[in-house]
Amino acid sequence: MKYRSKSVDRLFKTILNLETIEECYEYFDDICTIKEIQDLAQRLDTAILLSEGYSYQKITEKVDVSTATIGRVSKCLNYGSGGYKTAIERLNKSEDK
Repeated sequence: MKYRSKSVDRLFKTILNLETIEECYEYFDDICTIKEIQDLAQRLDTAILLSEGYSYQKITEKVDVSTATIGRVSKCLNYGSGGYKTAIERLNKSEDK
């Protein structure tokens, strides 16, 4: 990964050290704009729907994202480093509890 650095490691460690959803809201409210948070959430929603087999048209209707965004997320799901797949699997397991 071209962006790997001590600074990015520190960012990720701060996220991993958050313990509650409320702490995440507080931290991300400070570190990101509302639009950035919404964009990240939309990309995750898109990845979830793609992994469930939804069509681009249905995803556009449900998530209100462009087909270009869907295409980028799809490319990451299919050819990326596996981050979306790991995150979605763990989210599904945590929601099943």
